Amino acid sequence: MKLFFCAPRALAAICLCISMMSCDKSETPERSPTADLVKITDGYASGAAAKVTVYASTASIHTGYTSFFLALTDSASGNKIENATIQLMPMMDMGTMQHSSPFENPASAQAQNGLFPCGVVFIMPSTSGNWTVKVQVTNQAKTGAFTFPVTVVEPAKSTMKSFTAQHDGGKYFVAMMGPAKPKVGINDFELAIFKKETMMSYPAVNNFSIALTPEMPTMGHGSPNNVNPVSVGNGHYKGKVNFTMTGLWKLNLDFMVGAAVADSTQFFEIEF
Repeated sequence: MKLFFCAPRALAAICLCISMMSCDKSETPERSPTADLVKITDGYASGAAAKVTVYASTASIHTGYTSFFLALTDSASGNKIENATIQLMPMMDMGTMQHSSPFENPASAQAQNGLFPCGVVFIMPSTSGNWTVKVQVTNQAKTGAFTFPVTVVEPAKSTMKSFTAQHDGGKYFVAMMGPAKPKVGINDFELAIFKKETMMSYPAVNNFSIALTPEMPTMGHGSPNNVNPVSVGNGHYKGKVNFTMTGLWKLNLDFMVGAAVADSTQFFEIEF
């Protein structure tokens, strides 16, 4: 008789546990793709029947590489647009002249988790003039554009360098993209390099060899186990930098093209 009454109780307990687990799973909210981003602005791409919402990782836009994330919605229904062709055009108006800057359009016409990632390298702060970014959207054969202003500030530690190369006399722009959150130990290190062809054209550069030499000026030492950045395409170079302690680090960079020296004077500073 004892076994007869325990079995239903055990079965009920198991059912209750399963029910509670099922409820917990169904009640877990889905994380928004913009949860860690900051809304910069929004507006309508007239002619494309699309509303453009612009996000970035921080509210403050600085000289160097800025990643933007664009969300598109149908201007009539409010439904998400998951497939569209987007082209950027950053512009600096200095009054007596205008010029563009390096940029990267979304790599695909298909949204990634509802967003279209892209990027702009702002090569000077807004103290020199007025920056705008034009977003041209082609949505089901309909094309329109939305232009928004950007205030660009100079960070305490520069994340962008420029130089006139010794080997060809060209003007190059180098943006440091990582490490975003430096830590003691091995960190991912990434650069993006572009060459100025005209005031409106800054193509990506993939033919540099780069030597990375970290040093800690106040302590008089460097670090082992660093990996020189190498080209991964589209002007991006990835390597590793080893920080053996906290403090101010100077990341010295030598740029070569074959056996020719392009530049050996550039460095970035990171302090954490």
